Amino acid sequence: MRRLGLVAAAALLALAPASAQAAGAAATAPTQSVRVAPKQRIGYRSFGSGRPVVFVQGLAGTIDGWPPSFLDSVAAAHHRVIVFDNEGIGRSTLRPGALSLRHMAQDTARLINALRLKRPDVVGWSMGGMTAQSFAVNYSKRFRRLVLLATAPGDGKATLPDPAALQDLSGGDAMALLGRVFPPDDVADRDRYISDILTRFDFNGIAPPAIVTAQLSASATWITGGDPDGARVARIRARTLVGGGELDTLLPVANQRHLAQLIPHAKLVTYPDAAHGFFFQHDADFVPRLVAFLR
Repeated sequence: MRRLGLVAAAALLALAPASAQAAGAAATAPTQSVRVAPKQRIGYRSFGSGRPVVFVQGLAGTIDGWPPSFLDSVAAAHHRVIVFDNEGIGRSTLRPGALSLRHMAQDTARLINALRLKRPDVVGWSMGGMTAQSFAVNYSKRFRRLVLLATAPGDGKATLPDPAALQDLSGGDAMALLGRVFPPDDVADRDRYISDILTRFDFNGIAPPAIVTAQLSASATWITGGDPDGARVARIRARTLVGGGELDTLLPVANQRHLAQLIPHAKLVTYPDAAHGFFFQHDADFVPRLVAFLR
């Protein structure tokens, strides 16, 4: 799997601009591992200081899928940033049994407990946003504020992905997926993202195919209303920020609009010309909104 990660990196490098950004804390923070249960470990990175913010990665993504400059901007606003690999990816071990959103929500809770984080804020992107919702309904006293990026509800009223976008996601083609993270004509932000994530010397952006398949199954159960936690999302009482791009074909913006209505007092922000990676595409506008919300 490591070899596949290097192949993907080589393909991305071919598209990256000649000048790479200087590596900041997110690009240089060491990957560590912590035991969260007798037979389970989670690989994570932690940097910055202040109120902790835990970022939950999406489907097929690894710890390296978060743009370092985006994470550094959050850390610069006096936050301790924690990112981690989902089960079965990198240094995170896979537990017995079927992988589910509740499983991954429990992983998030276990990591928070193992790192002794006191009511951190939780940010989830895509499938990570579904995990964050499951976490929120099961561990309401373990966190403070919730941020849901380009994700979907689990109450059976979700808007399904575009079939071609779903095919790109399940196929595991890094370059095809990039065509969904950013609008097809936004080459500048796509290349900026590539340059950004490749500032990590040990970049490995490809999750194992078997894990991607399991994540797809768990996400499909959530989106179609088959996960019991999805029906409880309306009970979330934490202050919540919901964001999305109106050109998103993976998880269309109708999902974010529905979530903002479903969760009491949730705040919604959308970008008309953005897609699944709106928070990076419009980082100059969104990061100040995010840190102000967390403040």
